[in-house]
Amino acid sequence: MRNRVALITGGARGIGRGIAEAFVKAGARVVVADLATRADGDWSYDLSDASDLDQTVREQSAFGEISATAVDVTDAASCAAAVAATVSAYGGLDILVNNAGVVQSGPIDDFSESAWDNVFAVNTKGIFLMTKAALPELRKSTSAAIINIASIAGKKGHRNMAAYCGSKFAAIGITQSLAAELAGSGIRVNALCPGIVGTAMWLEHLLPTNALEPAQQAAEFEAAISQTIPLGRPQTAADMGAAALYLATAPNVTGVSLNVAGGIEMN
Repeated sequence: MRNRVALITGGARGIGRGIAEAFVKAGARVVVADLATRADGDWSYDLSDASDLDQTVREQSAFGEISATAVDVTDAASCAAAVAATVSAYGGLDILVNNAGVVQSGPIDDFSESAWDNVFAVNTKGIFLMTKAALPELRKSTSAAIINIASIAGKKGHRNMAAYCGSKFAAIGITQSLAAELAGSGIRVNALCPGIVGTAMWLEHLLPTNALEPAQQAAEFEAAISQTIPLGRPQTAADMGAAALYLATAPNVTGVSLNVAGGIEMN
């Protein structure tokens, strides 16, 4: 990964931050891209903002080269600007990680059209817009890779999760199609499918807890989840970083959807 340039959307927190740390420590030059202002919409958990971007860059700069840029992956001009900022900072682009994602859940008869559109705009259209913006630079690279962060929810549907599961099934389909389409350009395209990771999605939305302290929230989350995972523990952002590092550097792997889920999903 020495001197390869990576752009990671949704990189300010959670899985994106874990991937950024793994890449920086491996010698890559990384741009983390995320929302710089609070997102509009009726979200049941807080999305990232500029302070999260600043904190990630400040803390991870000790490991290597990292910078930040704002992006809204639902907006084509914003995606193009994020790619331009990456090229301006480091001279090119070798790896695109489409990690930005959101979740909304609920029974279909109560689910609003706007919530449905928001989930698909970020989780599915965001992959399309970021990839399209990045392709001219990726085609210049001799080691280009795209990693789309899908989910084990893209392998099997779950009750009250039609929008999220549908968007992640779509992410896997897009991955396979792009892997076939871009192979001739030497661009590998793979998906990473996290299992249950203690990010804001889980702690504040999917498995809320009454605990106020982050340490207690994490402890309750781990206790609740560990019994359902064959390997006995939730997955971590560091686990996702290790898997993304593999997908970024495996020269003959394309079109796969790699589960990192402790055995809770096998296929």
